[in-house]
Amino acid sequence: MEKLVSYPLSIVYYFFFLLWLVLFHPIQWVCFTFFGYNVHRICVAYLNWFLVRTAHILGATFHIKGMENIPDNQPLIIVANHQSLHDITTIIWFLRKTHPKFISKIELGKGIPSVSYNLRRGGSVLIDRKDPKQALPEIKKVAELINSNNYAVVIFPEGTRSKNGLPKPFASSGLKMLYKFAPDAYFLPITINNSWEMSKYGDFPMGLGSDLHFEIHPALKGSDFSFEEIFEKTEAVITNSILKP
Repeated sequence: MEKLVSYPLSIVYYFFFLLWLVLFHPIQWVCFTFFGYNVHRICVAYLNWFLVRTAHILGATFHIKGMENIPDNQPLIIVANHQSLHDITTIIWFLRKTHPKFISKIELGKGIPSVSYNLRRGGSVLIDRKDPKQALPEIKKVAELINSNNYAVVIFPEGTRSKNGLPKPFASSGLKMLYKFAPDAYFLPITINNSWEMSKYGDFPMGLGSDLHFEIHPALKGSDFSFEEIFEKTEAVITNSILKP
């Protein structure tokens, strides 16, 4: 019954989701071109407010725990497990004060209204996963950006989304580059639960009534640990809080 009801609701959801992307694309361009970075990032934050609220059409709810664990005015390496695209919109909106940037696959850099523009202009980097010679300098660039401006970069070390909520092994290469070239940064682990339920039937129809939980764990100052230590601690605290489906 849920899947049957989801078909019309998913159509309405995708209509508004795409509408916000199309509407905000020229708004982003105006903000960035005529008013600069700070106005552009505010525009992007409110785009994601609309995207998050649009998920309420599907009965989704959002719960954010541990906001007090976010260090003020410090460079951050936000490390999270990855379950759906709603992880991204939620982090951008609720953690907007950290100026979150993303390490994204190069294919997202064109063809998607608003999303591609923000990835190209907002300080994020686009990497070719099949080409380390291209990817590693880009990761270095964003690490230096966040370190010098007290911004945040978001990385999903699993590499791909989990389709059933179970964590995949974390890859270390991207995190190691961030650790090296953002020496002042704090690692901020986030555990995401139930986001995968939004896509449990695939991209269409959507899951209904998903109860998304984001738990922000205490930050770890990178310079207080070796990379091996902070990698192990970060992966452990995230995966140990993932609910088993």
